[in-house]
Amino acid sequence: MHGTKFSLSLLEKAAPIRLLLTDCDGVLTDAGVYYSEQGEALKRFSMRDGMGVERLRELAGVETGIVTGENSPIVMHRAAKLGITELHPGAKNKHQVLLKILENRQLTPEQVAFIGDDLNDEAILRSVGLSACPADAMEGILKISDYICLLRGGQGAFREFAELIIQAKTTGTLPDNAQSNDHHFSGNSLTTNKL
Repeated sequence: MHGTKFSLSLLEKAAPIRLLLTDCDGVLTDAGVYYSEQGEALKRFSMRDGMGVERLRELAGVETGIVTGENSPIVMHRAAKLGITELHPGAKNKHQVLLKILENRQLTPEQVAFIGDDLNDEAILRSVGLSACPADAMEGILKISDYICLLRGGQGAFREFAELIIQAKTTGTLPDNAQSNDHHFSGNSLTTNKL
């Protein structure tokens, strides 16, 4: 992530963001889970992603929410530790959850970002102001995301996306910190290169 520069158009899309929503499995984790005889036992989370939640809140005034299809006590514990109150476990229709969040928080879609990795994230990714996915997301998600992270799920992708939003919201002169070239497009997606 060191030396990553973001395009001016991407920073402009990130500037109005007030809420960053994320999927859990495949974004905050590596999509793996350890099972014991009692069921789900362990998930691995990146501490750097956790710092991203804190930095978003403190530096940019942006809250984080989790919208996940799973009902996992482990995710609930992680959200509590990070002070995430916008938590939606068992969300089978993530787009409907988004609509309720917009109404409850009186936000527009342009004020919300989402990072997801799998096909059940497609509708919500298409509905928010800024969308992203980890480097190892499913092909269909890579094609529709505004930003493809350099990092993989569970290995800092959320933090990378958070830093993009922080940069956009805390930098007074976007052109000085934006990169107009040295990026490539994949379908509708934009990936920046490390310098």
